Amino acid sequence: MWTLAGRALAPWAAGAARLLPPCSRHVAALEPGATRRPFSTAELKEKPDMSRFPAEDIRNFSIIAHVDHGKSTLADRLLELTGTIDKTKKNQQVLDKLQVERERGITVKAQTATLFYSFKGKQYLLNLIDTPGHVDFSYEVSRSLSACQGVLLVVDANEGIQAQTVANFFLAFEAQLSVIPVINKIDLKNADPERVEKQIEKVFDIPSDECIKISAKLGTNVDSVLQAVIERIPPPKVHRENPLRALVFDSTFDQYRGVIANIALFDGVVSKGDKIVSAHTKKTYEVNEVGILNPNEQPTHKLYAGQVGFLIAGMKDVTEAQIGDTLYLHNHPVEPLPGFKSAKPMVFAGVYPVDQSEYNNLKSAIEKLTLNDSSVTVHRDSSLALGAGWRLGFLGLLHMEVFNQRLEQEYNASVILTTPTVPYKAVLSSAKLIKEYKEKEITIINPAQFPDKSKVTEYLEPVVLGTVVTPTEYTGKIMALCQARRATQENMIFIDENRVMLKYLFPLNEIVVDFYDSLKSLSSGYASFDYEDAGYQTAELIKMDILLNGNIVEELVTVVHKEKAYTVGKTICERLKDSLPRQLFEIVIQAAVGSKVIARETVKAYRKNVLAKCYGGDITRKMKLLKRQAEGKKKLRKIGNIEIPKDTFIKVLKTQPNK
Repeated sequence: MWTLAGRALAPWAAGAARLLPPCSRHVAALEPGATRRPFSTAELKEKPDMSRFPAEDIRNFSIIAHVDHGKSTLADRLLELTGTIDKTKKNQQVLDKLQVERERGITVKAQTATLFYSFKGKQYLLNLIDTPGHVDFSYEVSRSLSACQGVLLVVDANEGIQAQTVANFFLAFEAQLSVIPVINKIDLKNADPERVEKQIEKVFDIPSDECIKISAKLGTNVDSVLQAVIERIPPPKVHRENPLRALVFDSTFDQYRGVIANIALFDGVVSKGDKIVSAHTKKTYEVNEVGILNPNEQPTHKLYAGQVGFLIAGMKDVTEAQIGDTLYLHNHPVEPLPGFKSAKPMVFAGVYPVDQSEYNNLKSAIEKLTLNDSSVTVHRDSSLALGAGWRLGFLGLLHMEVFNQRLEQEYNASVILTTPTVPYKAVLSSAKLIKEYKEKEITIINPAQFPDKSKVTEYLEPVVLGTVVTPTEYTGKIMALCQARRATQENMIFIDENRVMLKYLFPLNEIVVDFYDSLKSLSSGYASFDYEDAGYQTAELIKMDILLNGNIVEELVTVVHKEKAYTVGKTICERLKDSLPRQLFEIVIQAAVGSKVIARETVKAYRKNVLAKCYGGDITRKMKLLKRQAEGKKKLRKIGNIEIPKDTFIKVLKTQPNK
């Protein structure tokens, strides 16, 4: 990780950090009369000569913000202003390349683009990384920051500071990066940039005169952002004469060319034909192609230290390109770079192919997609009802839904997703069990394997520290919602006269499915939410089985807190009744804890009117027909299989307004 040499960081005090104002020594000294001719269109179409950019003329930066504060729109304007893309009205979220990003209007993957910008008669190389804003994709943000020396912190002039703004600032602050606050959407009718300036000064302790006010949609004052990037963000501290040392910070899979690795060069030079070695696998490869992302792939002759680009080296297997890996030249071993802390999955769900014959295709699709999204963890799993599959770990529910959507859209894979769960822990009681499991504290990611109370001394559940930023008029409702979710209040800070920041310690299973939806509806969409891992705490947990006609449905087994067992059981039964299609036989839905049934619902059978042709006559004739029909239904119920539609699993746990 690059650090800011010569920039002192004051110790953290009273919940706010102060980054010192930009210093003139970070700006590359301009030699008298020094000029550099910009690249012509013809040169860019061929292979641009990257040696023309020494390290002091390079700036690597990310754009970070809360959801929908205008990161991707600002990226579009920066690409237009530097001539990277043509100015047309069609340029909307150019870097959001995935179909799922277009449909949902959110950024899911961090995308890189290289810009050439002339300033005061000198041409600079700017590497821009546009990052996601949603809490579920914060791992993408933290990875992107490792390839940067500074960030643009975008804040909506109408909304002001929100939860993810705070979280992303801390990520940048911990990485010791220069922060340039940018107040966006000043063209809106209700925009109040002065109020937002005061918020930034109070929460982040950054002087208000450092804020840049822009409208990314209209392009107002965007050129001053590029100037600030050059003046305030330091160049990378790298050495071109040292042996090659490159960090793989992202990768994608192309079925014709193999793995395409996005790399940031810390030392040395890499070119086509070089023999490189992976520090992780120790395998040797020959470089087939190197280049920059402009924003599409643009091959170059070489890449030099301080630059960000892509590399193709004939890696055919998706397991060969580990994100966080270090690449170096053959016969020139170097000290590997620190890489990244592995992401901690917060939500687990079973993924199974609809048809077992599709198992290998789905396996290949999951491998390729996890290469592109390394925050997903994969464990082999099997189920009596659904066959062989996997239990995947995600960073949140939206992350899970997006992953499922990408599997269907990009790999044409049809899957069954089981109900999302969180990882619990159990402290085993007997020495025999400890010997069997080889550890005293076991982690349970599949509720069906939840151990009985007689085998454990205590259960532990994961907790998170949640930050809610809301207008003051909704504070009472939100506090009541948090208390209903078994949360304990940690802190409460008034950002200004209209906004308040609440900090709560939440059990993770209380917020993972529908807390965000409830928060948005309570606050008319104004409150924002972010959370971070806070370890485990003791809890009274029990396993609740869901039975259909007396048979346990393993995929619907849930772990609940003892106090909420009846409420959760009743709700799941009611929702299953609404979601399950009716059959020719009656379906009895039960929620049970151990052998005790705590809730029950019945899905009535389809019935033919067997008395339709009986006009009068003796009553015994009608009774005989009804009795025969009842016997047939009873027999059907014994042998009938209940098909559970794949979307039922998510529907059952999602909040419904009428329930």
